[in-house]
Amino acid sequence: MRKVEALVVGAGPVGTIAASRLAAMNIDVMLCEAQASCAHDLRASTFHAATLEMLDEIGAADPLIAQGLKAPVYHMRDRKSGEVIDFDLTEIADHARFPFRLQCEQFHMANLLAQRMIDDPKIDMRFNAQLIDAREVADGVIATVVIDGVSTEIHTKFLIGADGSRSVVRQKMDVEFEGFTYEEKFVSLSTALPIEDHVPNLSYVNYISDPDEWLVLLRVPTLWRVLVPADGALSNEELISNENAAKVFSRIVGDIPVETEHRTIYRVHQRVAKSFVKGRMLLIGDAAHLNNPLGGFGMNSGIHDAWNLTEKLYSILRHDGDRAQLERFDRQRRTVTLNFIQAQTIENMAFMEQGAGEASRLRRSRMAEIRADDGLRREYLLKQAMFKSLEEAESIA
Repeated sequence: MRKVEALVVGAGPVGTIAASRLAAMNIDVMLCEAQASCAHDLRASTFHAATLEMLDEIGAADPLIAQGLKAPVYHMRDRKSGEVIDFDLTEIADHARFPFRLQCEQFHMANLLAQRMIDDPKIDMRFNAQLIDAREVADGVIATVVIDGVSTEIHTKFLIGADGSRSVVRQKMDVEFEGFTYEEKFVSLSTALPIEDHVPNLSYVNYISDPDEWLVLLRVPTLWRVLVPADGALSNEELISNENAAKVFSRIVGDIPVETEHRTIYRVHQRVAKSFVKGRMLLIGDAAHLNNPLGGFGMNSGIHDAWNLTEKLYSILRHDGDRAQLERFDRQRRTVTLNFIQAQTIENMAFMEQGAGEASRLRRSRMAEIRADDGLRREYLLKQAMFKSLEEAESIA
C-alpha cells in the first residue's frame, strides 16, 4: 500500500498551494486530480495583497505577477448617476508588499504550481486520479483512488479535501454544507473588445450598481470580463444566446457588434461546512465554503485556509504538535468565513442590487463617507486586501 504523510485531493489553486507548501516543508505529499489537467476555470481572477505575500513565500508571486495585471485602484460606480467612488491600495503600501489586486485567471497559478510539482521528487502529482472512498483508521486514513482506471489504496496521515463544491472528501466526512443558493443565475461574458475606449475612466476592477442590471466589469490580461445577474427562470440557452449577450453589451458600449470569447452560467451559493475537520479528514477552499463572487474573496479565502492548515500540519508532523491544533484551524477559518467572507460578500451583493430607495441612498452615502475619511478608508482597504481577516483568525485561541 502506498503511504504518504498528506494526501491532497483537487489540483485547483487551493489544492496546488496546499501541496506545494507541504512539499516546501519537506512533508511527503501526494496530490490527486480527477481530471487530466488543471481545470481551465475562469471564475476567480483576483489575487488580493495578503494572498500574494503567501504566494511569494513559495516562489509563486513573481511568475504570476508577470502573467497578470496590477490593479491598485478599483471603482464602485453608479451607472445612472455616473458617480465613481474610487479606492487606491497604494495607500497601504506601508503594510502590504504588493499594494494592488492582481488580475490573473486562477488556472494560470494552478498550472504553474502543477508543472513544478510534476518535476518535484517530494511530491507525487497524479492526474486522472479520482478519490472514490476514504475511511479513518487508528493512525491515519485509507483512501481509495482510481488512478488511470486502476483502483489503488493509499494510507495517509491526513486527507485534505480541496476538491470543490461537490467534494467527495466532505461526503466521506458526512458533514453538512449549510447555507442557501441565490434564486438568480449569474452570466459571465468575456470579450477582447477594448471597452475602455467606450467607457471613460475605467479601472481594471469596476463594481457598477444599477437598480435594473448591476454588473462587475473586470480586466484580465487579454480580455474584459462581465458578470451580470440573470433571471433564474430562464434557460441557460436563452441566457447565453447571441440576443442576450448583445443586450448586455449594448447597455455598456452602445449598439456596436461585440464578439465574445466565453459565455458561462453560474448558480451562486452562500454555504459553509458545519465543520472543516473530522478526525484526520480536513476541508479547505470550495469544499469548505462557497460565496458569491463579489469582492473576489472566494479563492483567496481558500488559499488562506490552505496556509493556516499547512502550518498546523507541519507542527504536528515535524514537531510532535498536538492534533488539537486542527480544532483551532477549524475555529479560526470557520469564524473568519462566517464573520467576514460570507458577511462581506452578502453586503457587496446588497450594494450592487440597490434600487432607488432609502436603503440604497444610505449604502452609497456610507461608502462615500469611508472614502472621504483617512482613517476609515485605511481600515477599509486593509479589510478588502484581506489583512484584517487574517488578523482576526490569528487572534482566535
